[in-house]
Amino acid sequence: MSKQKTLKGSFSLFGKGLHTGLSLTVTFHPAPENHGYKIQRIDMEDQPVIEAIAENVVDTSRGTVVARGDARCSTIEHGLAALYAMGIDNCLITVNGPEFPILDGSSKIYVENIRRVGIEVQNAPKDFYVIKKKIEFRDEETGSSIIILPDEQFSITAMISFDSQFLNSQFATLDNMEDFADEIASARTFVFVREIEPLLRAGLIKGGDLDNAIVIYERQISQEDLDKLADYMKVEYKDATKLGYLNDKPLVWRNEPARHKLLDIIGDMALIGRPIKGRIIATRPGHTINNKFARQMRREIRAHEIQAPDYDCSDAPLMDVNRIRELLPHRYPMQLVDKVVEIGSNYIVAVKNVTSNEEFFQGHFPQEPVMPGVLQIEAMAQAGGLLVLNSVEEPERWSTYFLRIDGVKFRRKVVPGDTLLFKVELMAPIRHGISTMRGFAFVGETVVMEATFTAQIVKNK
Repeated sequence: MSKQKTLKGSFSLFGKGLHTGLSLTVTFHPAPENHGYKIQRIDMEDQPVIEAIAENVVDTSRGTVVARGDARCSTIEHGLAALYAMGIDNCLITVNGPEFPILDGSSKIYVENIRRVGIEVQNAPKDFYVIKKKIEFRDEETGSSIIILPDEQFSITAMISFDSQFLNSQFATLDNMEDFADEIASARTFVFVREIEPLLRAGLIKGGDLDNAIVIYERQISQEDLDKLADYMKVEYKDATKLGYLNDKPLVWRNEPARHKLLDIIGDMALIGRPIKGRIIATRPGHTINNKFARQMRREIRAHEIQAPDYDCSDAPLMDVNRIRELLPHRYPMQLVDKVVEIGSNYIVAVKNVTSNEEFFQGHFPQEPVMPGVLQIEAMAQAGGLLVLNSVEEPERWSTYFLRIDGVKFRRKVVPGDTLLFKVELMAPIRHGISTMRGFAFVGETVVMEATFTAQIVKNK
């Protein structure tokens, strides 16, 4: 089972803000389990903390801006992309101004420093959200769309299109996040010369220059106007008759803009708050649609917060009914686990096929057969007993007994024809023969019952 990760140490980065032009310092700190990403404005009174989640995004016009009350922070996407792609789940980020420094316009420097300080594996499990069906968000006005499909890991394809001879149609793909550092992190942000003057009038990109952005000059303007822009950005004059890229540093890749759009998607998906297993296909992405999609994903996760384990009825079981009878003393009509399909050091997945021939349906109820809740709990406890017995030598010589049941919730009726899928996890290591477990019962993707229970393992006489 994958574990959560944080940084082994802190690191600070210094530079100017892209939009404010201010000299800024941002510091990335280790954080405890289940902390997530949080941004603290240490230059403000009371040093407010902004949780980096999609609902806290307040502006996406030229980057991703999160806020809480009067505290705002922008240009966060490159730093968050580096954290997410490098597998960091928990990080406190402190900054002494209203945005992260732009650095070189990519995630490269963030990745280099994450590698330098190192990554620490924590004890809590990494809580992946597994995509099991197609989810789509489409903006009919812009033609932008984001689709996410089932996949074994998190992967992205980004396709961009502009009305420009130098940047018409491009695509970039990242099949494995382990390749982010070499294939995506160095991709710089980009801007068209025709966009610069409106951005300046809006009070933005005061810190923009040829060192932190790819500048694309694809529509000729007067030499005087181009010289004015050069004076503002404090760069040497360029010949207004020569179209193309104004940067002296060449592109890292021919499709560097598409790779940067992919980088931005990763940074914006970090605001979902959970690592994802799925493939994103983005057409003409931007921060606005990225954020709308991230919000939709958070709603999807809230609706299916507890996900059913993957189960293929054709797979061979890890424990069949005969092995279960060797471990548990239960017999008809009280043996309520048919097979075990997955087992780990601290969890188990077991199956109960509910048929119309169950003995209890004779009286519960003849006209409306419903599986008694107490028997659902018993079946879950038997699954937990198999998990505990799997941890001892000679398990046939031990038995498990209920000590306590808490937090039982029944969310839906269980009826003949249902297949109950139980996932039971240890909440703490077994001590002195006592174990506390939490379990969920699913029919399909729906949670039908949950409970927390404590059991004791006793050696048979």
